[in-house]
Amino acid sequence: METTFTINKEKLEVVTSRIFNATPERLWSAQTDPEQIPKWWGPGAYKTVIEKNDLKIGGGWRYTQTDSDGKVYAFRGEYKEIDEPNRIVRTFEYEPMPGHILIETVALEAQADGTTKMTATAHYDNLNDLEGMVDMGMESGQREGFERLAKLVS
Repeated sequence: METTFTINKEKLEVVTSRIFNATPERLWSAQTDPEQIPKWWGPGAYKTVIEKNDLKIGGGWRYTQTDSDGKVYAFRGEYKEIDEPNRIVRTFEYEPMPGHILIETVALEAQADGTTKMTATAHYDNLNDLEGMVDMGMESGQREGFERLAKLVS
């Protein structure tokens, strides 16, 4: 199944979606379980560590990734909405660029054939932030993450 990646500059959004051969509950678990997240989140060549994952409204999360040269990339945010197993809304910030916070909404929609459509929408405050994230390789990272997630949940 194919991952779609759509940039909408007028709405200041990037939407990534895919149909997964899994139930919403299985995808929810992969999205929220600190043991499963490192198996699919971000580039496979990096080591992902879940430092914090306080899955409640107002709870924080922080993930780090380390590349083969030992460089660490850190991301953090706060959970704004949790509707298990249908929807998560959270802030997302790349720590080396503080103040550039986006809102990410992940929606899981059961399909009649037993699969689930997952749609991740990243909403930005301004066009510069959107273009900056896209220019840093967001599309390839999202596509790779969704491929790895598909393998994990199948």
